[in-house]
Amino acid sequence: MPNIVAIVGRPNVGKSTLFNRITETRQAIVDEVAGVTRDRHYGKAEWNGVEFSLIDTGGYIHGSDDVFEAEIRRQVQIAIDESSVLMLVVDVEEGVTEFDKVVANLVRKSKNKKVLVVANKVDNHERAAYAADFYQLGLGEVYTVSANSGSGTGDLMDALVKLLSSDEWSLNAEILTLIAIVGRPNVGKSSLANALLGEERTIVTDIAGTTRDTIDTRYTKYGHDFWLIDTAGMRKNLRCMKTLSFIA
Repeated sequence: MPNIVAIVGRPNVGKSTLFNRITETRQAIVDEVAGVTRDRHYGKAEWNGVEFSLIDTGGYIHGSDDVFEAEIRRQVQIAIDESSVLMLVVDVEEGVTEFDKVVANLVRKSKNKKVLVVANKVDNHERAAYAADFYQLGLGEVYTVSANSGSGTGDLMDALVKLLSSDEWSLNAEILTLIAIVGRPNVGKSSLANALLGEERTIVTDIAGTTRDTIDTRYTKYGHDFWLIDTAGMRKNLRCMKTLSFIA
């Protein structure tokens, strides 16, 4: 079985920034606006010789006006189910919120999952002291980091790899053929990807632009083994060009 780690938390706590920091990429779209990440997003990482797959997830929330809320929650639950280790990311600037407690309860209910609480946006000693508030979540040690600058991530990674097996294989270890589904917004790219995979891998709605990140999924059926990549709709802007550069 592979080492799989899922990053979870409420919206806008810096999950995608941490994902990019750990994978040493800019695969996940990062924005100050909450709710940018919707689907599960996979990447490969390595620390001290231990390889693992990392999943970025959308912000888990109830009662918002986001039409994708229910689908995002479902994607988060799938990521939790797939993973052996969970990183619960919280925001030290805002302290413990009710939504942090909701996600903590969700994590606590997960069976046989190892958990690391990650207090993000710790850019100075004063904020490091505030991180102690998150011990009230009852999930063990709290690791202070700044995903933006990288401060504290070394200690976090040291703790993470102790929870992983060096004998397990990485989900992305093999070099396989990449097949990308491209096209303009709202032509059915994600629906096609889901049909080929035989599962609701990506969120599908009638709203153009539902898919924002490139979503990689390994296809292993009928004697075939390759990566299927669902992409955001092509528009004449910089973000589209960035998406194509990741595929290339």
